Amino acid sequence: MAYLNDNYLKLKAGYLFPEIGRRVKAFCDANPEAAKRLIRCGIGDVTEALPGAVITAMHTAVDEMANRATFRGYGPEQGYDFLRAAIAKNDFRDKGIEVADDEIFVSDGSKCDCGNILDIFGHQNKLAISDPVYPVYVDTNVMAGHTGPADESGAYEGVVYLPCTPANGFVPEPPSVKTDIIYLCSPNNPTGATATRAQLQAWVDYALKNKSIILFDAAYEAYISDAATPHSIYEIPGARECAIEFRSFSKHGGFTGIRCAFTIVPKTLMASTSDGTMTALHPLWNRRMSTKFNGVSYPVQRGAEALYSPEGKQQVRALIEHYMGNAKVLVAGAKAAGLTVFGGSNAPYIWTQTPAGYTSWQVFDKILNEANVVITPGSGFGSKGEGYFRISAFNSRANAEEVAKRLQALKW
Repeated sequence: MAYLNDNYLKLKAGYLFPEIGRRVKAFCDANPEAAKRLIRCGIGDVTEALPGAVITAMHTAVDEMANRATFRGYGPEQGYDFLRAAIAKNDFRDKGIEVADDEIFVSDGSKCDCGNILDIFGHQNKLAISDPVYPVYVDTNVMAGHTGPADESGAYEGVVYLPCTPANGFVPEPPSVKTDIIYLCSPNNPTGATATRAQLQAWVDYALKNKSIILFDAAYEAYISDAATPHSIYEIPGARECAIEFRSFSKHGGFTGIRCAFTIVPKTLMASTSDGTMTALHPLWNRRMSTKFNGVSYPVQRGAEALYSPEGKQQVRALIEHYMGNAKVLVAGAKAAGLTVFGGSNAPYIWTQTPAGYTSWQVFDKILNEANVVITPGSGFGSKGEGYFRISAFNSRANAEEVAKRLQALKW
């Protein structure tokens, strides 16, 4: 007899974005004419073409693969040296942050890494996770058996939920209880909030005191425009002893369909075995990558490397300015519609309060049916997400302007 992983049966309703897709498909099937004017501001997928520098580099790499003398087969599972060196220099060392080339592990996505990192952590860890939050953090822990069952509210046993509300600027605060694994995301998905240096220092101090590990998701760091806001957890003293950082080329380099990201695991980072022996995590993650992953393709890594060229950096800035310009338009439109808005300044997401008397899924259905716009209901990000919805700025400028107009035309 074959047995399944019972932990999957603890998962609540389908993962948020497939559920959105199901509802949108049902709407389009039932309303073919309205479907023609549908604008998607739900899932955080980019819309603009890849930067020219990336295209040129990938074409060159493909040509290399067409020649036996320059063809490449299996690459290093941790990433090619040329990309690891470019990342370490440009994203960290040039900014005064200590990160070695071989502390960087190139992967096919930070979403994947946020789940895969659990391979090197034990079941006995107490989790601290923001609420609202990117659903992958919670669901992958449930799948791995790191939580108990969910209660009627959807909260899982074994998880300390960190409320993010207007009162704390949607930035979680260290809890009074001890936790072992802490998920932080800045700029935050879905709220768009960013943590200050002082707030991150408080978390690092908490982690060092409790011998905890911070899993820091910085997938949207390139969108930070405030000079005082940290881009990396490693800007904070002590973070190399308590934090793993995840980054992605998806949202600023247009790689959502190309797939390339990286995770930083400092060699100084330690965790305890079940018998209390402190052990380095770097070799464990290296072993996991070597065993379960065959690396990102050579053309894709050459494309990612090109983002650090002078032309690539300029093209990335243009993409960010485009999407953040959309965010400005959407924020103005939502406010003109009488909605209360957060975010949209250091991240490409607008976190919007639902009108009185509406749940977030009711808002989803109303905006879909009456404005033919897809947004993301806040309840899909956790219980504290109820009462809000997320609007993505990843779109054309014309679509952003049209969405702003349609929001103002709605009657609540």
